[in-house]
Amino acid sequence: MPLFLLSVILGLMLAEARVARRNDTQLRARGAVEPAGDVYRAMSVLYPACFVAMGLEGYWRARTGRFGGTVLLPQALLLSGGLLFVASKALKYWAIRTLGDRWSFRVLVLPRVTLITGGPYRYVAHPNYVAVVGELAGTAIMMSAWVSGPIALVTFGAALWMRIRVEERALRQSRLTT
Repeated sequence: MPLFLLSVILGLMLAEARVARRNDTQLRARGAVEPAGDVYRAMSVLYPACFVAMGLEGYWRARTGRFGGTVLLPQALLLSGGLLFVASKALKYWAIRTLGDRWSFRVLVLPRVTLITGGPYRYVAHPNYVAVVGELAGTAIMMSAWVSGPIALVTFGAALWMRIRVEERALRQSRLTT
């Protein structure tokens, strides 16, 4: 089951990457600027690696029956982690739908364009990133990834923190120049 779930997760990731690439091209054609200092390259490797590591740990735990001393049954973990993962994907896809062709894996800022404040952006500044953390946490729970899950959350969380700083600075500078 862990390898099947990992396949589904990676398949969704590839579909999202296809949308992001298409939007990247359109944004650049419209004059979008990518700020210096973004951690995109590191994130593009780290993000899938986190899921692969958790999937492999889940596979190992399923094969050996070592679920880390938890009192919950593996089925309960699968269900609760799966619900968190699906809820996180719903939030992410709401953010993607709200941003439309402005959504990308990269920080690309269009000059002279107003900031989107509808959809989930009405409630939180970075709903996509909240969703990504939920995806990682949900996967860690589903896979019983008690070692790689926390490592993934802390490591990718640090990358997200750096990304948010770059993004906020770029958006602030864009507003000053428009």
